[in-house]
Amino acid sequence: MAGARRPPRDELPHPDRWALGGRSLSTAATCLLLGGTVYTSYTYIAVPGLMFGTGGLALYALVYTTLLSPLIMILLPRLRNVAAKHDLITASDYVRARHGSHPLALATALTSILATMPYLGLQVVGLTAVLHSMGIAPKGVVSCGVLALLFMFFALVTHPGGLRACVRMSILKAVLIGIAISVLIILVVTEIGAPGRVFEMAARRSGTAGQTFGVPQQNFTAYATLALGSALAQLMYPQVLMVSMASRSKHTLRAATNFLPAWSMTLGLSAFLGIAALAVGVRAPAGHGELAVPALIRNLAPDWLSGLLFGALAVGGLLPAVVMAMSMSMLLVRNIYSEYLNPTATPKHEVRLARGTALAMMAGAVAFALLMKPQDAINLHLLGGVWILQIFPTIVVSLFTRWFHQRALFIGWAAGMAAGTGLLGLHGFSSVVDVGIGRAHAPVYVAVTALVLNLVIAAALTPVLDRLGAPRGTDCTTTGAAWERRGSNYTFIVD
Repeated sequence: MAGARRPPRDELPHPDRWALGGRSLSTAATCLLLGGTVYTSYTYIAVPGLMFGTGGLALYALVYTTLLSPLIMILLPRLRNVAAKHDLITASDYVRARHGSHPLALATALTSILATMPYLGLQVVGLTAVLHSMGIAPKGVVSCGVLALLFMFFALVTHPGGLRACVRMSILKAVLIGIAISVLIILVVTEIGAPGRVFEMAARRSGTAGQTFGVPQQNFTAYATLALGSALAQLMYPQVLMVSMASRSKHTLRAATNFLPAWSMTLGLSAFLGIAALAVGVRAPAGHGELAVPALIRNLAPDWLSGLLFGALAVGGLLPAVVMAMSMSMLLVRNIYSEYLNPTATPKHEVRLARGTALAMMAGAVAFALLMKPQDAINLHLLGGVWILQIFPTIVVSLFTRWFHQRALFIGWAAGMAAGTGLLGLHGFSSVVDVGIGRAHAPVYVAVTALVLNLVIAAALTPVLDRLGAPRGTDCTTTGAAWERRGSNYTFIVD
């Protein structure tokens, strides 16, 4: 298939080529890489695990992934065009050029890194769940060795090639995940019966446990805000923005997005596996629903086949981990190291440092997942989802209007971060909180509540700051003005 064009052998390393593949990804490559990054192997384990443990409320994941397609199609091609026109590599590059604000760009970079690290750690948690089901102690010496070898192998594969190598990995992931889910569905139908029988058996068990496959009416607002907030948050993760900016054109990105519902369909089939696990009476420790699908595999498949299925899930989890590590390393190098510590860093130096940083981040993710309890990793990921949504006004809203003052956006971001963190902590890391005005109360996703506060404060402060004469930053994306790093001799022409 046509992917990213291979670079000439004498081509000098450059962030545009290493992190974005020279902005040359074809429709097929963009679709495979975007889908392989968004639909992580942990998602294929966690969604059926939620279905197994909580019932129909878990289906919000299918709704939010379905919402992703129109949202990406509307919002990200515009960002991709601005980034390509002005040679911007990261979201923080865009914020710096668009708002002319160093603090806002730094806040965007730090938020993206802090929110994505737990997400990267969750990929390792998913792998440890697979190893646990294979009879390997999750925190034993063998487990550590297997994880280290897997991550180092794939990291070294992408070390020189960057995103171009990830395109080839995405083909492997799509094939493995497709085969694994197809085989599991066949096993379920063969061993248990038709889908109707599976649902009937699961309904009897879920009725006994007090679960339901539908969404209770009183939880509708929680369901809706979880789906919408998760979809908007997913757009802000650096790995999604990086793949989007790497597409060949805005038309290529839109065409690739048309095929994302196929990934959502495979996720829906995986949710059915959670119902199948409930139907056959799979037992999973309380709070460890992610073990339901691996346990189902052990229950239905012979040893030789279960080993192959576990291997497919494990290998499929490495692609998003690699892309996450690459995207975070570019933010760290370009928008923190080069901006504040070494403003004279050359593009070649940035790529070399980003390669090493990506390897270090993957090693850190393995240590993070092994040293922490799975529930702690999940709680931090919930917190990361709240945080990452707070940069939505700074990036997405600014694509359509420059009305907001950059200082108002910064204060709104800080308020949203503080409010979201506080609400999540006060409610025991429950992602849904009760919000009410007078007698009207409804459960709402924490991240959406914090985002509304963020936007309200930014909107209220903008006219106040303008009236006080607070200077606005230069918008280099529309004026064609040059911008440079702090203390740098290098000037970036934005025309």
